Amino acid sequence: MRIFVTGATGWIGSAVVPELIAAGHDVVGLARDPAKAATLKEAGAEVLNGSLDDLDSLRAGAANADAVVHLAFKHDFTDYVGAGRTERAAITALCETLTDGQPFLFASGVALITPGRVATEHDQNPSSGPDAPRGGAEQLAFEFAAKGVRSVSLRFAPTVHGAGDHGFVAELVRVARERGVSSYVGDGTNRWPAVHRFDAAALVRLALTAPAGAIVHAVDEEGVPARDIATAIGDGLGLPVAPAAAEELGWIGRFFAADIPASSTVTRELLGWQPTHPGLLEDLAASHYFRAAS
Repeated sequence: MRIFVTGATGWIGSAVVPELIAAGHDVVGLARDPAKAATLKEAGAEVLNGSLDDLDSLRAGAANADAVVHLAFKHDFTDYVGAGRTERAAITALCETLTDGQPFLFASGVALITPGRVATEHDQNPSSGPDAPRGGAEQLAFEFAAKGVRSVSLRFAPTVHGAGDHGFVAELVRVARERGVSSYVGDGTNRWPAVHRFDAAALVRLALTAPAGAIVHAVDEEGVPARDIATAIGDGLGLPVAPAAAEELGWIGRFFAADIPASSTVTRELLGWQPTHPGLLEDLAASHYFRAAS
């Protein structure tokens, strides 16, 4: 299968590309600069020059592919509405180009689907419309599923961890180092789901066979208590662990205070997915997060 991948050099995409190639697929990755293009070529993928803002490049990639895996997103918290509108335009361009029955896998998330209780694949995403989080992309993509595109939502855990991670957990490590204390918010019993990036990549490969309108959860651990995460970071940095107000942790504080557990039971039954890589606390104990932060 010839697969067009956006976000191919990103944190998740850079694991997905070799996963797909190893499975025998031909991969075409979107790249906006020569350095990223070189990285893709080294991985064995073809390169299509373009970006999320270049809708013609997205259409060209989809038109010459058997499937699309859309992982790119502008993670710009200073203009999140603008990022959502870009996402809507990208999804529209890709899905309008695909023909009946072609897989369209797109990145979404389990965070804030059902705060305070375990989210499942049966829960609908409440975000709708261009000004909603991620531009209401999940509902938009499923509108194309009703028109024949095999849209599949890849809901990733907020913590996709592993060596080289520069996301939420890496930010928590940075903040702890800067403050001299590793903190959680409240009593620290709120839960964060997590998955190793290599397990997430394997799920993306498997999801190519999922039916139209399917929701799959890239979640290994249903909910790791925030206090346990903070303790593991404190141990790794040799720092004390103590509660703090969300605002003391900067922008990451309000996210780290959320209680957003999620299940992947339906996903495992549907696709036979079985995570095999380390869990979050084991990954933190391996110390690479602390070497990277030095």
